[in-house]
Amino acid sequence: MTDPGHRPGVAGRTVLLAGATSAAGVAVSRALAAAGARVIVVGSNADRLRGLTDQVPDAAGYVCDLARFDEVTALAQKVHAEHGPIDGLLHLVGGWRGGGGLAGQTDEDWDFLHTRVLTTLRNTTRAFIDDLHASDAGRLAIVSSVTLEHPTPGGANYAAAKAAAETWVSAIANGFAKSAPSASATIFVVRALDGLESRLATEVTALWDAGAASGSLRRVPLVPGTS
Repeated sequence: MTDPGHRPGVAGRTVLLAGATSAAGVAVSRALAAAGARVIVVGSNADRLRGLTDQVPDAAGYVCDLARFDEVTALAQKVHAEHGPIDGLLHLVGGWRGGGGLAGQTDEDWDFLHTRVLTTLRNTTRAFIDDLHASDAGRLAIVSSVTLEHPTPGGANYAAAKAAAETWVSAIANGFAKSAPSASATIFVVRALDGLESRLATEVTALWDAGAASGSLRRVPLVPGTS
């Protein structure tokens, strides 16, 4: 039973969602806003972003091509001017392409996955990393895949891009451990995110609760049927 006097740890925090216009982004945005967070949502499609802010009126929306570092740095300047530094960054940019065995791992698919999964993550974290270090509870989170445990030839491009993203987050977490011990990074691991949007929203919102950060890097499996 929820304590009506309980104030969520995320209340008053500024949290930015990159790639926010998916079903998961809508669910997380809604949960964060309901918990009292200041929510910033970023997407590349203006119409979809308006659809999100229509559903979550308290969220501030920004259109940005996260694959371009110059646009992301401009976004960071605008966010800082209008909202101040952020306390959390949730990276939801993704996508899947594959199949056809190893011979089917095309350069076009690799470029798509590399850009969406890794380049956007590199850009957003580099632009906002100082905020997460300076916050007294900086949080970074991404969504990864169980396929990294047993990658298949048909999913080699995808698994390689996800593995690179996890390595990037691990590097950031090691930096937190050295110079920002109150900050932490979380990798949510799923087989498929469809149907787990509410669970992800609950987990992200709880990242600022007391005791949520146990070490600089956490791996949290999200499994259907759990709460």
